[in-house]
Amino acid sequence: MSREGEPTDGREQALLRYVQDNVTEGDLDGAIEAVDAFCYSRCVMMNVGEEKGAILEAAVRRASPQLTLELGTYCGYSALRIARALPPGGRVVSLERDPARAELAQELIAHAGAADRVEVVLGDLGAGGETLAELSRRGLGPRSVGFLFLDHAKDAYLRDLQLLLEAGLLAPGARILADNLRIPGSPRYLAYIRAQEGKLFRTTEHHVHLEYQRILPDLLCESVYLGPEDAPSSA
Repeated sequence: MSREGEPTDGREQALLRYVQDNVTEGDLDGAIEAVDAFCYSRCVMMNVGEEKGAILEAAVRRASPQLTLELGTYCGYSALRIARALPPGGRVVSLERDPARAELAQELIAHAGAADRVEVVLGDLGAGGETLAELSRRGLGPRSVGFLFLDHAKDAYLRDLQLLLEAGLLAPGARILADNLRIPGSPRYLAYIRAQEGKLFRTTEHHVHLEYQRILPDLLCESVYLGPEDAPSSA
């Protein structure tokens, strides 16, 4: 299974072609189902998957955000899941640091008919202030983000959460869902979230399985941001 930052290797293009060949343009539900079918029958990929995708959608519905920020677009599957669960007028800004993945995801999102709700932005929060400035131009302002999905480089989870907190972009009451906290894991993020329980966050841990199988266990953490805007420094 490829990891964040590795180039596409042909599987992603095959997935896109499969969706384009088997799903009518504009069919969001059909596109999501086709991605799952491809990954079950042909090639396991690092999309969030069916089991976790249902948890993602339920968390989005609980948050009912007008603006969602996703870190790690990959092929656009999780962005489609989020888009399906948004309230009327809601939108997703999905940040992807790999240009090939961003381009492919835009094609898949457009084919699914979700381009009016999902905007893919090329960038990396760890690259300095340029990406935050670009997000600001895309409408991310103080207390604007009602839902945050972390599914990019696992060692960047804590850094990027703290950057967003320092920038004041998360609204009090915003929900944060972080994937793959057991495999491959993000131990600093998990320790931080647990240490801030009842202070900065209130967290529910979802014990699930790794994508597209029922053997290897994984962990999702769904955290409600309690405020204040300035997060304490990490341990």
